[in-house]
Amino acid sequence: MSARDVFDAYAERYDLWYVKHADLYSSELRAASVFDCEGGVEIGVGTGRFAHPLRLRAGIDPSTAMLRLAPKGLDLVAAVGERLPFRDGAFPCALIVVTLCFADDPAKLVEEAARVARRVVACIVPRNSPWGIRYTREAMKGHPFYSRARFYTVSEVVAFGARAGMRPRAVSATLGGDVEREYPVDRPSLGKAERYGFVCVELERA
Repeated sequence: MSARDVFDAYAERYDLWYVKHADLYSSELRAASVFDCEGGVEIGVGTGRFAHPLRLRAGIDPSTAMLRLAPKGLDLVAAVGERLPFRDGAFPCALIVVTLCFADDPAKLVEEAARVARRVVACIVPRNSPWGIRYTREAMKGHPFYSRARFYTVSEVVAFGARAGMRPRAVSATLGGDVEREYPVDRPSLGKAERYGFVCVELERA
């Protein structure tokens, strides 16, 4: 079963996570909101849990079941991030939230994001953070989503950006330290960001 098939099959379960873990979702949303992406596009928009409150204009996702659960008001397209159906420079910003770990070619996805937007905001769960380690353990137990994920470090995301001609401009992060608490949004250095459970890196053209 491909990642798209899994998200199609478990779309409602995926969306329910944001309801069951509203405190974590709130922290992640605030971390992503540090970088104004209003009017932009989310790559891997899922059910619109980030794109809608952050006032993005469009979203793409290969899972049609996920797109059907997204709120009205977003321009939604069924597509993959490695082949975006948009013209060059179509958006002021491209948002990528925990999507790189499910991409077949994350470097190509970032390259496409850089093609269609002037700025790219990539949010990840760093592989070596407490949350990355926790999700990796759940993946080994057969978790339907995490078992198909490949988690990356912040430095690897920066490297993807460099291949696309982009450099890091700023960082926001939350869920630092103990995995059982809600945390405020911090603005750590790239190196220190690796310890946080949710990190957003803003990339701009070099």
